[in-house]
Amino acid sequence: MEAILEEWASVSHPVIGMVHLQALPGSPRFAGDFGVVIEAAVADALVWGQAGADGLMVENFGDVPFYKGGAPRETVAAMTRVAGEIRRAVPAVPLGINVLRNDGLSAIAVAAAVGASYVRVNVLSGAAVTDQGVIEGQAADLMRYRKALGAEHMKVLADVRVKHAAPLAERSLQDEVEELVKRAGADAVIVSGTGTGKPTDPSHAEEVKRYAGDTPVLIGSGADAQSIPLLKSACDGFIVGSAAKPGGEIDQPVDLSLANQVIGAN
Repeated sequence: MEAILEEWASVSHPVIGMVHLQALPGSPRFAGDFGVVIEAAVADALVWGQAGADGLMVENFGDVPFYKGGAPRETVAAMTRVAGEIRRAVPAVPLGINVLRNDGLSAIAVAAAVGASYVRVNVLSGAAVTDQGVIEGQAADLMRYRKALGAEHMKVLADVRVKHAAPLAERSLQDEVEELVKRAGADAVIVSGTGTGKPTDPSHAEEVKRYAGDTPVLIGSGADAQSIPLLKSACDGFIVGSAAKPGGEIDQPVDLSLANQVIGAN
């Protein structure tokens, strides 16, 4: 199986550390000082870098409630600024972008602007019922946009049966995974639990991995220092966030000792 990124060619199970952004300008919970938001994000990225994370993922987690489609211009601009600062602070660690709830086009734009290596798209194909309403896949627009920007090297990490959601219509998992890979063009498949920080069912991950064939599968929620050794046979890498935060609280900063435990468990 090929590595998702060239930088991970010699890494058996890359660990991507989450950088959960505080509320950005324009969102209801924005506290009024964008400088504080930037400082907190860069600090989290530096901790992950010090711990030895193989990648970073920047996400506008603090912007609840999310738009189900395109994010506002001010959100995209703010994420570009923050991601650029992170790239400068931790240039050697590959960076990814996720614009919630499902703005893959803006994620591609931000990633192209700052030199990021991959994006996460929650609903790339099919349709899902979420707290934002019904979200439809955007593979056709996204893949053409990536091509138009000359950014085919940028990888698309796409969720199957994404957390905080349910399929609009019941379909076989095999069909969903195969269409995500073969028709929507996902470069990697993400499988997770029902919500942020919720454990991923190992049997579910194994099933996804079986249907994904040579396409890498990442565990997208609930992986921690205790579960990572047990989950490695069911996946090809991990996206970790809450396990590196005190008490598992997303709004807390990344803790170096916890991040070291996560990376060390791999």
